[in-house]
Amino acid sequence: MGRGIPLRTRVFTGLTGRLGTPIDSMDPADLPALRRRRARVQRSRLARLVVGRPAAGCEIADRTVSFGANALRMRVYRPAGATGSLPGVVAFHGGGFVLGDPEQAEWLCSQVAVRTRAVVVSAEYRLAPEHPYPAAIDDAWSATRWAYDNADELDIDRDRFAIMGESAGGTLAAVVAIKARDAGGPRLRAQALLYPAVEMTETFDSERRNAAGPIVTSAQLKGFSRMYLAGADGSDPLASPLRTPDLAGVAPALIQTAEYDPLRDNGSRYAAALRHAGVPVRYTCYRGAVHGYLNMPGVVPAAQQAIGEVERELRRLLQ
Repeated sequence: MGRGIPLRTRVFTGLTGRLGTPIDSMDPADLPALRRRRARVQRSRLARLVVGRPAAGCEIADRTVSFGANALRMRVYRPAGATGSLPGVVAFHGGGFVLGDPEQAEWLCSQVAVRTRAVVVSAEYRLAPEHPYPAAIDDAWSATRWAYDNADELDIDRDRFAIMGESAGGTLAAVVAIKARDAGGPRLRAQALLYPAVEMTETFDSERRNAAGPIVTSAQLKGFSRMYLAGADGSDPLASPLRTPDLAGVAPALIQTAEYDPLRDNGSRYAAALRHAGVPVRYTCYRGAVHGYLNMPGVVPAAQQAIGEVERELRRLLQ
């Protein structure tokens, strides 16, 4: 484990590493039970010391929205007492396309809602392997369209609209930004991509250097990818947005990565590709941080600095 990782992060990741989930060798039939266990643990009082509590002054409400045969939950965060139209941010949680739920990103989404005075819609999406690629992309696009089309009801200003995602959710946000450009809307003012996975086939140097973790290993990444793609072509730009032939005209981006993250080079290379296409980008790699730091503010000090950067960039681009 890297010596530059803060002590409390090392202790936590050491414990979780010993208790880690061998997702790369799991029987898919065991995944529903694993998801339920993770959800119970994340909502426990002890876990709140790690994952944080919802921001003070944030109102949270759930909506269930039907898209054809699929009913998906939208968890809506808004600053208490806010009136009038606010900026809107559609957010996608992480979990390797296999795990996770909107509550997983509750600290992040509630902080963004309160700090930026915005309505944040944290969107559920179908998970693999029960619903392999491109189901999650279809759901992310549907959720974005729904939030935009129902902006008046949600008190969202359509002219100040953004997307955000962490890890696998960052992949979805990147793809949605491309689809929005190609479809001529919704017009996005910003995309916040937090330690995203934008390449499904090639192994970069950061993955080799951090193959054993912490938090997520190279073998786990390959396991997630295998279940998500289910035999589909991972080099397709919808699966690997880094391979998009032309990124010109997509929304301005904030991209964050972690020093000790196998996915670090995914984010840095995507930032370079966006800049090459003329897209404004702010890129930051947080020293001493590990994958998923914005879900672990209690044990990763960099999370506080990182959420401040998210706030500043979204305020600048949306207001």
